[in-house]
Amino acid sequence: MKCIVTGGAGFIGSHLTDRLLEEGHEVTVVDNLSGGQFRFIEHHVTNPEFSFVNEDLARDGLISSAFEGADMVYHLAANPDVRSGVTDTRTPLTQNTIATFNVLESMRAAGVRKIAFTSTSTVYGEAEVIPTPENYGPLMPISLYGASKLACEAMISAYCHTFDMQSWIYRFANIIGSRGTHGVIFDFIGRLRKDPSKLTILGNGRQSKSYLHISDCVDGMLFAVRNSNAPVNIFNIGSDDRFDVTGIARAVASEMGLENVEFEYTGGDRGWKGDVPFMTLSIAKLKALGWKPVHNSEESVRLCVRELLREV
Repeated sequence: MKCIVTGGAGFIGSHLTDRLLEEGHEVTVVDNLSGGQFRFIEHHVTNPEFSFVNEDLARDGLISSAFEGADMVYHLAANPDVRSGVTDTRTPLTQNTIATFNVLESMRAAGVRKIAFTSTSTVYGEAEVIPTPENYGPLMPISLYGASKLACEAMISAYCHTFDMQSWIYRFANIIGSRGTHGVIFDFIGRLRKDPSKLTILGNGRQSKSYLHISDCVDGMLFAVRNSNAPVNIFNIGSDDRFDVTGIARAVASEMGLENVEFEYTGGDRGWKGDVPFMTLSIAKLKALGWKPVHNSEESVRLCVRELLREV
């Protein structure tokens, strides 16, 4: 199968690219390297089944020729920084929503019918039902990132019904692991390397969310494609539990061999405007098909810390 992986030089995209090539697929990565890093995929350059296209998918009016002849598109290209929307209001629109429109138009022009899209738990906003199932509503995101991803979901659904396409939409918990370049664990490691005696934690430290290791995430993505066949298939992908920020701080300090770290809190019930302080996704729908994560939230966090300590 010929697969396109947009954002394939990024954190999740590079791991997905690894797995698809391991399984014998032909993979073309489309990435402008604004957030991804070529070093994440450069070990594939001698593989005849791999190719790389440096292209900005958010460019106005883009119809990309890279999609011609593809059987499946895994669309991961996006700006993944939820916090950036507080100060940069245009980037979520251009790099998430408009880029997705251009991907769909490129697919339509090339006759490609299948797309898997990485959405986010932030489309649920501050859900009143926890764990939150896929049929929860109304969906009222509180971040520009979540709003842009929800707009992408709506466009994908409309294209599927209008142009006889098929889609798999993944609403992710916090995905963590090797090659991560941002997020709370990455930040904590960097701060503790600068000052091992203290750590500033945004909010009150009781913010509590689900975390999933990248290996489980890729497993869940591919499992969903192989085991569901509706025109639009929507799945939460996460863990059954959650882990709070203070627990993450303790885990990072422990894995770094640090003792007696002083935690300082900025106060409030969340880290920034648009931050959802509590999130656990119901993964019952995907589990009913036979998938379940190998690692829980704390195991995922500790595994991620060990991996990032070898890289950062």
